[in-house]
Amino acid sequence: QVQLQESGGGLVQAGDSLRLSCAASGRTFSIYGVAWFRQAPGKEREFVSAISWSSHNTIYADSAKGRFTISGDGAKNTVYLQMNSLKPEDTAVYYCAAIKLTLSLALPVTEGSYDYWGRGTQVTVSS
Repeated sequence: QVQLQESGGGLVQAGDSLRLSCAASGRTFSIYGVAWFRQAPGKEREFVSAISWSSHNTIYADSAKGRFTISGDGAKNTVYLQMNSLKPEDTAVYYCAAIKLTLSLALPVTEGSYDYWGRGTQVTVSS
């Protein structure tokens, strides 16, 4: 099993920055990649970004490109999401998720593909 714990959320103003952290524990050697998803009130959960655990390949949703940066620290078993130029529409609960190592070595963007989930951290951006 893998446990994921998000932190770093909060209330900020439009244009501000936040860095979210996702700390993994347990059988972290079985992880292939880690992703960030978010869910705004009344909306479905959506993909934000993902990173492969070893090669650090990254992918981003269009809404995140140019503003968000995902990175990883293997020594700390932690993945970060640096969010700059935040907008009110970025307001959501942000979740990190991990996918186990598989033969496909792909970073999926669908939540159903991920095996482990954290409980989420709230990000609120005021205008």
